[in-house]
Amino acid sequence: MSLIRRRKAAEADKASSSESKIHTERDEEDDKKKEGTGKSNKAEQKKNKWSCVNNCCWFVGCVCSIWWFLLFLYNAMPASFPQYVTEAITGPWPDPPGLKLKKEGLTANHPVVFVPGIVTGGLELWEGHQCAEGLFRKRLWGGTFGEVYRRPSCWAEHMSLDNETGLDPPGIRVRPVSGLVAADYFAPGYFVWAVLISNLAQIGYEEKNMYMAAYDWRLSFQNTEVRDQSLSRIKSNIELMVATSGGRKAVVIPHSMGVLYFLHFMKWVEAPAPMGGGGGPGWCSKHIKAVMNIGGPFLGVPKAVAGLFSAEAKDIAVARAIAPGFLDNDLFRVQTLQHVMKMTRTWDSTMSMIPKGGETIWGGLDWSPEEGYLPSKRKQRTSDTQLTSHEENKTLISQTNIVNYGRIISFGKEVAEASSSKIERIDFRGAFKGSNVANTSCRDLWTEYHDMGVGGITAVAEYKVYTADSIVDLLHFVAPKMMARGSAHFSYGIADNLDDPKYEHYKYWSNPLETKLPNAPDMEIFSMYGVGIPTERSYIYKLSPSSECYIPFQIDTSADGHDEDGCLKDGVYTVDGDETVPVLSAGFMCAKAWRGKTRFNPSGIRSYIREYDHCPPANLLEGRGTQSGAHVDIMGNFALIEDIIRVAAGAKGEDLGGDQVYSDIFKWSEKIKLPL
Repeated sequence: MSLIRRRKAAEADKASSSESKIHTERDEEDDKKKEGTGKSNKAEQKKNKWSCVNNCCWFVGCVCSIWWFLLFLYNAMPASFPQYVTEAITGPWPDPPGLKLKKEGLTANHPVVFVPGIVTGGLELWEGHQCAEGLFRKRLWGGTFGEVYRRPSCWAEHMSLDNETGLDPPGIRVRPVSGLVAADYFAPGYFVWAVLISNLAQIGYEEKNMYMAAYDWRLSFQNTEVRDQSLSRIKSNIELMVATSGGRKAVVIPHSMGVLYFLHFMKWVEAPAPMGGGGGPGWCSKHIKAVMNIGGPFLGVPKAVAGLFSAEAKDIAVARAIAPGFLDNDLFRVQTLQHVMKMTRTWDSTMSMIPKGGETIWGGLDWSPEEGYLPSKRKQRTSDTQLTSHEENKTLISQTNIVNYGRIISFGKEVAEASSSKIERIDFRGAFKGSNVANTSCRDLWTEYHDMGVGGITAVAEYKVYTADSIVDLLHFVAPKMMARGSAHFSYGIADNLDDPKYEHYKYWSNPLETKLPNAPDMEIFSMYGVGIPTERSYIYKLSPSSECYIPFQIDTSADGHDEDGCLKDGVYTVDGDETVPVLSAGFMCAKAWRGKTRFNPSGIRSYIREYDHCPPANLLEGRGTQSGAHVDIMGNFALIEDIIRVAAGAKGEDLGGDQVYSDIFKWSEKIKLPL
């Protein structure tokens, strides 16, 4: 019996050992499978790893590809097909101004000079680093913007200027495109000067009597002469055109920042060398018939403050309101606003548009020239309808919610609306900035905010309210390097005595409140701009969520007005204007400071205001509209083009009907107590 038991036990041991072998083999096979699947999963993860930058670049690329494809289809159509479809839906189009005036017998007369504004002129590469290989004389700005999504870091590096000098960085040369093509289109299908040029061509103009005064809009105005001799080129080209047209004076048409640039030119060209062009005190009188300024930010724009302070404006605020958290995402935000700020803070030209004139022009804590402005009231007035008693009551109620436009930046809605006596402020000037808040991971995004520390950021927020007087000090505090360059080229005050020799320096020449118009009594100055569009005037800010790589301040998009027709939306207070330049900045000089003989206009140059009430396109087929008052779209406004052609053909301001005003610019100008 014991033998039988032993045999059974041995058999059982054999069976168990064979089973264990089988289990071991299975486990090994399973481990191998797991290792194989793990490797494949890692490979798939590596393969599927995709950064936000790639997503953004591919998205931009897809949009551009679709845009190019649609343009190809559009260009492949018969020339008459788009117009045929549009006229079938909207009715016959009116004749363009050029054709209309040609039928009236107008022909080319005075030579015409175009002065483009900021960002609308093309820039091309002449020398670059290794990452820009193959881009010689290719456009980095304007055109298709292909390099933005192909090599964004390289593009931003080459579009930036030197932080110390405001000129080219070592090994990089980016230069303005020359000729009419420099600013006829900003991008394929998006016109700037093209419509005006084509209409002038209808009455006989061509390249010999039209000149695009292209310049590098990133540079300070005087540095365009130092580096590229741009001012000298404008002078010589005007002299040539006047000489070859039988002595007929030129009609100059600046747009946007080009208005300030040409204001600088008029002082430079008559000033003695080497600082000036040496043309003598009668140069403008001899060579210029009229200056027809389009959308001119004569006194600056609050939008420039928001751009320099936090790389924002209404557009970014609206985007954040539509998609909360999207722009605030760590990775995405680092790739956008920080890089935008790093690049644009090297562009000295942006500082030319900081508001000028301080509280005298823009208002203080408790007053502003536009006080009492109501968007709904303006709409009713321009449509020539009568207010009902209910609407009048609503207007009176709305007037109790006075907007303090003089407070250009307020930290919090309650501060923007509070009485000045109840606002407790701690002066930020001279505050200790504290230790550096940035670490090595932020070095490629370095801005001057990283040198402020927590103490400096807190000091800015605790001052609470900033008017036009304190805005310049604020920018000096948060961006001292940038403003050190800017202060050498621009000034933002009001001259007490324009005969003071200090105002012979070029830093004052683009500020109309610190310089005189030339001695040219036969010359005319026009201020032509759109009205009827909500335009940025002041902002409500808040501190950004704490992060070492963030811009520490942002517009508070949660701040909205009490009613839908109010002036506050998404943290931005708006007034009447052309979407970029408020009426006050575009119109005040021609409405009051230059009207008649004043200390700013000693020879009594005649000034005219020509406003164009914005009328958006009725449908998509009208494109950007022929009655638009928007800052760039106004360049296709038929009424404005007709005014320009008539003056170029020989008409004067009186022949156009003098002033054409829809806004309250004369009323607002009277509230400004400026000695004339």
